[in-house]
Amino acid sequence: MDIDIILECNVSPAQVAELAVEAEKLGVRALWTSNYHQNFDGFMSLMPAAMVTSKIILGPLAVSPWELHPLKMANAVLTLNEASNGRGMVGISGGGGVLGGLGWKIHKDAPVWPVKHPVSGNRYPERRVRGVQECIEVLNLARSGKMNLSYEGEIFQITRPFQHDWAKAENGPLIIGCCSGPMMVRMGARIADGIQLSDFTVDMMPEAMENVNKGFEKREWPADDFRIGNFWAWHIKKDREVSMYEARRELIWRGAIAAKYKDYIREHVDSDEEVQVVIDNWDSFFKAYWSRSGDIDNVPEETINKLIAGMSSAGDINDIDQEMERFDAFADSGLTELSVRLFDDPMDGLKLIGQHVMPRFC
Repeated sequence: MDIDIILECNVSPAQVAELAVEAEKLGVRALWTSNYHQNFDGFMSLMPAAMVTSKIILGPLAVSPWELHPLKMANAVLTLNEASNGRGMVGISGGGGVLGGLGWKIHKDAPVWPVKHPVSGNRYPERRVRGVQECIEVLNLARSGKMNLSYEGEIFQITRPFQHDWAKAENGPLIIGCCSGPMMVRMGARIADGIQLSDFTVDMMPEAMENVNKGFEKREWPADDFRIGNFWAWHIKKDREVSMYEARRELIWRGAIAAKYKDYIREHVDSDEEVQVVIDNWDSFFKAYWSRSGDIDNVPEETINKLIAGMSSAGDINDIDQEMERFDAFADSGLTELSVRLFDDPMDGLKLIGQHVMPRFC
């Protein structure tokens, strides 16, 4: 299993380049920038890194075709791929951090689209699997360099001829589907170069691999180097209190809590009553993030610590050996890479990973 690094959205292009150089030295396979609605552009932030590295793969995570039309996404990732001499990639999502902050009206009295989900509060477009599939199809056509007269999808259209024969790099870009739901995973395994799961625990991997294999059954070309990654939050620091503060602050964004998935939350606590406490105080988790306080009101500390332990890597250096056992289990589960998400002080986090993680997995 390889190790990838995912950076916070507030890392400047100059910092991304510095981190990419260090990550490449340490043997990190790939570096992802985060794509959010009000921060540095994920593609542009990687251009300086492309100029000063030679091996590490570079790309933004995650980009939705509803925020950036598939043809424009193809232009962007192929440009990055040219700048990096064939080391570009893109993670394609049906939702993501940008789409959640956007909306459209077809006329002034129309409702805002996408419609807000009544439980999670997230805004997701209809037919997400189909939309991501069409985006991957367009990117596959674009990177072929062949002339295409048009693209007539059920969702996305290209009405003029397009040919990306200006893209000369021999390799890449990698087209990765950000896939977590069963049908999305199967679709990604069928037509993408890889998939990126999000916040999957080791116990969730057998079902994911079953769906990957179902997708492989309908794949039309070999899947010899198909990539299977998983976003995993890394909060370990030299100071345990600093680590736990960061983990509490970011807990709202762990997949089971963000989406209010009771069954997944239940796996990390001891009772249905604890699950309901988490659901009832969801706003407290969110407040801990936006206020930057890390204080989750009305939820017992014991419950919070169980959630952190189950959904992320947190603690100090003394906890790393235990986390490596979890990473070993991820490797045995079928992952080809674990995508480790860094938060505050990313260079410090990267160096800890270089010292304690990379010797085991490099």
